[in-house]
Amino acid sequence: MAAAANMTAIENDRPPTVISFDTISLSYGNRVIISDLSLDVGRGEIVCIIGPSGCGKTTALRMAGGLVRPSAGSVRLRGAPLTAPRQDVAIVFQDYGKALLPWRTASANVSLAMEAAGVPRDQRQARIPPLLAKVGLAGHGDKYPSEMSGGMQQRIQIARCLAQDPAVLLMDEPFGALDAMTRQGLQDEMLSLVAETGTTVFFVTHDLEEAVYLGDRVVGLLPNPGRVGIDLKVSLPRPRNQLESREMPEFLRLRRELFDFIEKAER
Repeated sequence: MAAAANMTAIENDRPPTVISFDTISLSYGNRVIISDLSLDVGRGEIVCIIGPSGCGKTTALRMAGGLVRPSAGSVRLRGAPLTAPRQDVAIVFQDYGKALLPWRTASANVSLAMEAAGVPRDQRQARIPPLLAKVGLAGHGDKYPSEMSGGMQQRIQIARCLAQDPAVLLMDEPFGALDAMTRQGLQDEMLSLVAETGTTVFFVTHDLEEAVYLGDRVVGLLPNPGRVGIDLKVSLPRPRNQLESREMPEFLRLRRELFDFIEKAER
């Protein structure tokens, strides 16, 4: 009885589901990419997705963005079928260079999201400076992407996504191409933004330490076909610290468990 009561309490503590993968499968011809994948992401959660190459991480993210439709099963956003891109779901891609328009300034790139939503020009001009300041780019609005570092360009892309006022932020290895110090700085900025806005984050990464550092949960996918192989809760305290959090026994335990998972999955 006590165990059942405890399980009920845990379930009641779970945040309301925002993204739901309901037994989804995806095939291209005779090739099965994903099979019977079920996964819920709660409101305000950061769920990091890891797994060996070919397990369907990016494909799952694109399904959550309405860019790809499953062959079977359904992807739902707050209970409603997700069949096309939505204004309240924003995607941050790894290749920030191709995601930005080189002939537009930082401010004009951020403006794109609001232009697509039909926001009047005067309202756009008022909202852009606070958005740039939020991602550490105050005073850089008149610069073009070619005049900015990789980290700054990725900040522009994040600011553009925030301009959508998203309920869900999908991030496909957004820091993978950056140097270590820039990557850590952007990780902390992302955590601060999520804590401030309560945005739900679906974060794909190859970096096991990044997954543990950022996530409330880390989900590992198995390959051929892609499916959930492990789902770990990360109980590290927040706010997190790049040095102290990574030295905690729980961080090291989770990293080792994920390393073992990847090693077995790749055999």
